[in-house]
Amino acid sequence: MAFLPDIHSIVKRNISLTEMGVRSSLRLTLTMAKMTPYAIRWGIKRKLPPAHEVRELFEALGATYIKFGQFIASSPSIFPKEYVEEFEQLLDQTTPIPFRTIKKIISEDLKQPINRVFSHIDQQPLASASIAQVHAAILVTGESVVVKVQKPGVQAIITADLNTVYVLVRVLEFMLPNTDRDALAGIVSEMYQAMIDECDFIKEAEHIKVFRNFLESLSINTVVAPKVYDRASGLHVLTMERFYGCALTDKSASEKSQGDPTKALFEALNVWFASLINCEVFHADLHSGNMMLFEDGRVGFIDFGMVGRVSPETWQAVFSLFKGLNEQDYALVADAMLAVGMTRKNIDKQQLSRDIEYVFLSMNTLDNEDLMANDGLNVSPAVNDVINTLAEVARNHGIRFPRSFTLLLKQFLYFDRYIQILDPDANLFDDERINLNF
Repeated sequence: MAFLPDIHSIVKRNISLTEMGVRSSLRLTLTMAKMTPYAIRWGIKRKLPPAHEVRELFEALGATYIKFGQFIASSPSIFPKEYVEEFEQLLDQTTPIPFRTIKKIISEDLKQPINRVFSHIDQQPLASASIAQVHAAILVTGESVVVKVQKPGVQAIITADLNTVYVLVRVLEFMLPNTDRDALAGIVSEMYQAMIDECDFIKEAEHIKVFRNFLESLSINTVVAPKVYDRASGLHVLTMERFYGCALTDKSASEKSQGDPTKALFEALNVWFASLINCEVFHADLHSGNMMLFEDGRVGFIDFGMVGRVSPETWQAVFSLFKGLNEQDYALVADAMLAVGMTRKNIDKQQLSRDIEYVFLSMNTLDNEDLMANDGLNVSPAVNDVINTLAEVARNHGIRFPRSFTLLLKQFLYFDRYIQILDPDANLFDDERINLNF
């Protein structure tokens, strides 16, 4: 039985509950079959698995686990360096599917022969990620474009994988009485919806158009988004203007562009901040592969499959929360958590503030040896105590993380990482190059 999608989405996709249940069972069997040899080998060695083996396993398991891998690649403060570097390969370089399959998908989705739309399509993909594969092409009208093609069976795989995770989470909540009911299950449901949204290329095309209108309305020319070619796009195929450049954090970016990568980063950051207030949606997945530095110094935002929507009030609360953490203003953190809806309504704000302060004071007691002992998975007892204390505070105050906050948090982490790479002395919350007056 399937648990995540509602009945309307099931009817829309013409998939019965029985069929989805069979798919979930089969998918679970296949997943266990692939994981077992790795688990046995790692269990025998009794040490942290090699990063390349974990990456290979995630890639073999498909779209859902590749997404998990992308999260690892974008979280250097949580996971070991070798894992972060290894999983960066999953941002846009997963195993491609055969070109004959790509041609079939395009033809079926556009409901016409390929040669009526494209005069040429490169057989070698520019990128191959968890959900889609991208090929360079030329339209019959002469424009250079990229064609984003959804990999076959992705939605069914995502649904089956997350159904399994959903059931396991429900069992965990039942077995652990202190677990906050519906909290973990809610996260899984939100993750499912986010990944399914990424499979809707019609929706993604609309996101791009909305963002382009935002840029035009404010006369912004430092950041661009690609033009969408509707006649060459559908539910599983998205054809866009081709951009030429390199990743903003590319070590050789300064050699490939006349512009300053650091300056371009702060301009991109300011445009992203402006979109939180002035645009219907904001780009919620600006990992390094989705920000392209042009030769003239402009930055291209690509891949609008994951976007977020946030009210001005929520955005202000989120920024206050980060500002409070940065300045160790625990009362401000507590106020922001209440405003953003992350806690129960009836709580003791002063106690929450004191609890947050206690957590951070505990962190300040850690010495260098404690921090150096933390390799991301095997933490020292002192660090583990801090983590446990923070988890206890969260449980005591019923802390919730709404999806809009989670998306903003992830993007803040991305930008913080880029600043560390390009300008280590800069501060995301206290830099004169950041403009919040929009």
